[in-house]
Amino acid sequence: MVLAAPAAFALAALVSGCARDTAPDAGGLPTMYLPLTTGSTSVDTTAARDMISAYRRNNGAAPLAVDPALQRLAETEAAAMAAADRPSKSQTVRAAVSRLGYEGADANLSAGYHTLAEAFSGWRDSPPHRAVMLAPEASRMGIATAYAPGSKYKVYWALLVAK
Repeated sequence: MVLAAPAAFALAALVSGCARDTAPDAGGLPTMYLPLTTGSTSVDTTAARDMISAYRRNNGAAPLAVDPALQRLAETEAAAMAAADRPSKSQTVRAAVSRLGYEGADANLSAGYHTLAEAFSGWRDSPPHRAVMLAPEASRMGIATAYAPGSKYKVYWALLVAK
């Protein structure tokens, strides 16, 4: 029994050391894994563009460029969804973006993904969202998040693509 205490202590130290080594460290994580669940964080548009463009290239589509006007529209839409506490209808947003003069406009509007990696994975695994990311005619994009602390979703996403 005397040996059990040191063994238990060593095991506890080992387990706690492992937990510290594998716990997320926001300072060292790639931005695609950073939680966007605070009002002071936002999606890294460059990382998002690079991730979506690589996915497009792997599927035979051209990469996207971040368009400043689409970016502002995505920011506005994400904020509107957060204020309404629900995702918008992509048909409505697509029509509004088209009325502003964008051809081939489409949108991924969602909520509840807390990181860029989660949003990308969710969109990739959903046929309608995947189709937006892989739209062959798209060449421009805007992507934004908005944080709503009182919402069950917490983070709202708007990805807009167009020719």
